[in-house]
Amino acid sequence: MDKLLYVAASGARQVMEAQAVNANNLANATTTGFQADLAAARAYQLQGQVFPSRVYAESQPGGTDFSKGAVQPTGRDLDVAVDGQGWIAVQAPDGGEAYTRAGNLRISPTGMLETGAGYPVMGEGGPMLLPDAQKVEIAPDGTVSMLPVGQDATVLAVVGRIKVVNPDPTQLQKDTNGLLRMSDGGQAPASNEVKLVSGALENSNVNMVDAMTTMIGLSRQFEANIKLMETARENDSASAQLMRMG
Repeated sequence: MDKLLYVAASGARQVMEAQAVNANNLANATTTGFQADLAAARAYQLQGQVFPSRVYAESQPGGTDFSKGAVQPTGRDLDVAVDGQGWIAVQAPDGGEAYTRAGNLRISPTGMLETGAGYPVMGEGGPMLLPDAQKVEIAPDGTVSMLPVGQDATVLAVVGRIKVVNPDPTQLQKDTNGLLRMSDGGQAPASNEVKLVSGALENSNVNMVDAMTTMIGLSRQFEANIKLMETARENDSASAQLMRMG
C-alpha cells in the first residue's frame, strides 16, 4: 500500500504548489505590468532492482509567461508602457539592477523617480533624481524632460534618459520581489530599439477566466489524490484485519 500512498501524496504536494502559483497569478490580475508565473513538474521514476517500481511527481522551475498585457491609456504624464518587447531598468532592494514592465512612475519626496512599488528607476548613470518641476514629460526613447519651477512654459530641460533594455527572455528569471534579473547576475545593456508609450500603462497578462478555470481543475486533482490516499488507508486496514483473522 505504501506505493499508492506515497505516489498519491507526491501528486497532492505538486498540485498544492501549482495551486499556490496560480493563486499568486490571480491575486496579481490587476497589478500593472505583472507577468504570470508558470508551474511545472516532471515524472520521477524510483528505480528498482529490475524495473522502475513507481513514479513520483517532482517540481521543476516553471519560469515566467512573457506574453504582453493590454495597454490602457491613462493620460497621466508619468505613466509609461513598454511598446512591444523590452523592460524598464530599476534598482532592486539589494542595490542590484532588475527589470520590470510596470510603468506607473512617481516622484518621491526626495526627488527620486521610482515605480509605484517604490523601486528607483535607473538612468544612464544610476537612479534618476529630478528637481522640482511644474511638468515632466517622457519621450518614446525614455528621455525625461521637465519644466523647472518658475520658468517659462516653453522651456523644457532634459534631465536624463530612462534605461530600457531588451535581453533575450530566456536569460531572465524572476526574483522573490517579482522583478526580472539576468540569470548570470549581470546587467543587460541599454537598448535604443525599445520604445515607451507615454500616458499609458500595461495591464497584467493574467487571464482571470483561465486562472479561475485552472484553480477549479487543480482543486479536483487534489481531491482525487486525497481519495487515493484514503483508499490506501482503507486497503491497509482491510489487509490488517484479514491477517488478524488468519
